[in-house]
Amino acid sequence: MKKILVPTDFSTQAYNALKVAACIAKKSENSEILLLHILDLPQQGTDSIQKGTPAPEVMFFKNAAEQKLQELALSPIFADIKVSTSLILDRTAYGVTKTAETNDVDLIVMGSHGASGVKEYFVGSNTQKVVRTSDAPVLVIKGNGDDFKVHDLVFASDFTDNMKESFKKILRLHKMFNTKLHLLMVNTPNSFKPTYVAEEILDEFLKDITDTEYDLSIYNDLTVEKGVLNYAKKVDSDLITIATHGRTGLSHFFNGSISEDLVNHSPISVLTLKID
Repeated sequence: MKKILVPTDFSTQAYNALKVAACIAKKSENSEILLLHILDLPQQGTDSIQKGTPAPEVMFFKNAAEQKLQELALSPIFADIKVSTSLILDRTAYGVTKTAETNDVDLIVMGSHGASGVKEYFVGSNTQKVVRTSDAPVLVIKGNGDDFKVHDLVFASDFTDNMKESFKKILRLHKMFNTKLHLLMVNTPNSFKPTYVAEEILDEFLKDITDTEYDLSIYNDLTVEKGVLNYAKKVDSDLITIATHGRTGLSHFFNGSISEDLVNHSPISVLTLKID
């Protein structure tokens, strides 16, 4: 992980993500952390800055945010880590994905406020939107982030060929934290596979990819999301990893996204990876 992007709104959840990003950076050689704050101003505020005549209240928020960013960059948690800062004017989720692309980021680490009910379906949290649109892997942190460790890692997949590159990235994370690796295929009533068929798919997928030790499970549940969450609870997992197609627009609304649902509902941290 050479470059890690950490968006912050200076909340407790965002600070938890900072602590985890620092932990990962220290385990990676020559890693750099980019702290990002986005001023999601009303249109008139953005226009005033672009015209060179920003309103006093706009400059107040901008200056205050720049000072907070600099204070964060000097935090003891970043000792011996290269840290840079960026403050931009943009819509929050779009600004995160654009910054990640512009800076060739290897990983985005975010805290999650979550969303529920009508808000979840019609608005969604900024974290969910980043998961949906980001080409870079997104690690969504649940919990306080202190002394971040991953003892048990679940990789949930249908184990089709287009998942192989994502799985190779998971293997690097597995080696970094020396985890116990759990490979999971969830069987649902609408997409049921006999055990022998599922085992053949898994064996073919893993051929020539890894000699890493792992637990292999085929788990039956009503939905994929419930299966992943119930299995992760069963093995006391610290981290769920899953690849996403990144649906947008009407396709997202009608079909939903397992990755986004997991990010929103999981009590433990979730890492999502975009399928090419």
